[in-house]
Amino acid sequence: MGLVLRKMLSCGVCTSNVQLSGKVAIVTGANTGIGKETAKDLARRGARVYLACRDMQKGELVASEIQATTGNSQVLVRKLDLADTKSIRAFAEGFLAEEKYLHILINNAGVMMCPYSKTADGFEMHFGVNHLGHFLLTHLLLEKLKESGPSRVVNVSSLAHHLGRIHFHNLHGEKFYSGGLAYCHSKLANILFTKELARRLKGSRVTTYSVHPGTVHSELIRHSTALKWLWQLFFFFIKTPQQGAQTSLYCAVTEGIEGLSGSHFSDCQLAWVSSQAGNETIARRLWDVSCDLLGLPMDW
Repeated sequence: MGLVLRKMLSCGVCTSNVQLSGKVAIVTGANTGIGKETAKDLARRGARVYLACRDMQKGELVASEIQATTGNSQVLVRKLDLADTKSIRAFAEGFLAEEKYLHILINNAGVMMCPYSKTADGFEMHFGVNHLGHFLLTHLLLEKLKESGPSRVVNVSSLAHHLGRIHFHNLHGEKFYSGGLAYCHSKLANILFTKELARRLKGSRVTTYSVHPGTVHSELIRHSTALKWLWQLFFFFIKTPQQGAQTSLYCAVTEGIEGLSGSHFSDCQLAWVSSQAGNETIARRLWDVSCDLLGLPMDW
């Protein structure tokens, strides 16, 4: 019975047979969990895959594993710490000097329910890593994505966005803070960013999608003892990382979904978002505030 329930709750498989020979992809946080499985599938399809990782040692081990499993030697590891804008800029600069094309950018990395802390630039950790880090990375790589079109940006969000709110007066948690809610707020920001980016890219050959991977057994819960216990208790209801990667892969490779740019997906199909996530005014304001915090032009 448990296996049946798990199968029911783990629905959604990317059935596309699209091959990616000659294509270039970046997956952030690819040294573990969903990111690792996403990178492995892209490599199996023949793409040249960059594993953008904070931990280079783990990244190298995973790259070797993926190369051995897929037979694709074009799996590369590059340093990326999303909690430090200097690292993000260094990664982008190195990639742009190394590659002529970029067809798939999967903003997968993230932190969850970590104790209150700030990034190297003074941003609250969830907001800084999950949203601002990927916002900056996408900005730095966008011209390459445009030149390489058709290309895609996939932002990994969460069902938890339904509990999120963008508190513009408390973006860095200095007035009030909850690790769980901070995660939810950042996942809401991922969807708002996706929708506003899609609006700005309309007419270009770059499309963008946000995804809910499902409840997945991953290292994201390392900061929460309660969640670790819950994950063990409800093991049969939890997706494996491979199952969790399916919707990211669906949005990255499936043909014919270009007209759905800006949409949110779960289990490889369109999914509802909260009223906050669909608010264009909030999305545009978040864009402007994000640009201001990162020192970027607002019209990129």
